[in-house]
Amino acid sequence: MAWSKGEGMTPRPAVDVRDLRKSFWDEGRGEVRAVDGLSFTCHPGEVFGLLGANGAGKTTTLRMLSTVLRPTGGSARVMGHEVQEAPERVRRSLGFYSASTALYPRLNGRETLEFFARINGYPEERVRGRVQSLIDRFGIGEYEKARVEKLSSGMKQKVSIARTIAHDPPVLIFDEPTVGLDVLNALEMVQVIRELRDEGKAILFSSHIMSEVEKLCDRIGIVHRGRLLALGTLDELREATGLHYLEDIFVSHVTAAEGLAGSELVEGDAGGEEGGTGVEAAD
Repeated sequence: MAWSKGEGMTPRPAVDVRDLRKSFWDEGRGEVRAVDGLSFTCHPGEVFGLLGANGAGKTTTLRMLSTVLRPTGGSARVMGHEVQEAPERVRRSLGFYSASTALYPRLNGRETLEFFARINGYPEERVRGRVQSLIDRFGIGEYEKARVEKLSSGMKQKVSIARTIAHDPPVLIFDEPTVGLDVLNALEMVQVIRELRDEGKAILFSSHIMSEVEKLCDRIGIVHRGRLLALGTLDELREATGLHYLEDIFVSHVTAAEGLAGSELVEGDAGGEEGGTGVEAAD
């Protein structure tokens, strides 16, 4: 079942991000703060959405959580493991899916799943059974022996999702997962994420597509210029703004933030431990 706020329900978060920061140096612009003090949590059985325009800092945040990028400051823990102190344990605890993540073209479907299960530490004696269960679940059997380079985009999508969960991680990251997919494949992706949430996975989902976020996410964080402008359930965001549609809520927060762009934003302007503009975290 999906995680819900509920009285007395305070499970240990699967992902715990505190004041996370990432800066880059650009010769033309100087220091660029791609991520500027993000704080949020994600619990087992929850889809937590990062909503923002392209360049808002969503992918940079998720890459830090997956240990691909080192944070400049702050902390992030995945299943209790700090991303800089225990990167190998973090990687074994999560699966990362992106529409741009490539598969090895010369491996077939079965070989791909076996490879990713093994490199992520899945018990060797259980690899074959795990791979077969994924082949059955995603209907890969008809083309499991075909090289990935020969597969259609829909077939590759199924293999890629199965690869993401091959080692049965408790935390899953879906970074813009429907980019480039047709309508039917996009709907299938949304359904798979729902099923994984219902199995108790903690899921981080980034998108700039409002309808996907509305359908999937138990809580939503609105990100702009590397900062978290607001965080809460859709109902909480509606109540705080007096607006109904997520698109209008998003534009309202971004417009307000842009209005402050010329002034110095002090630490804590967003309000609250995890969110901003008066919307309380749903923890």
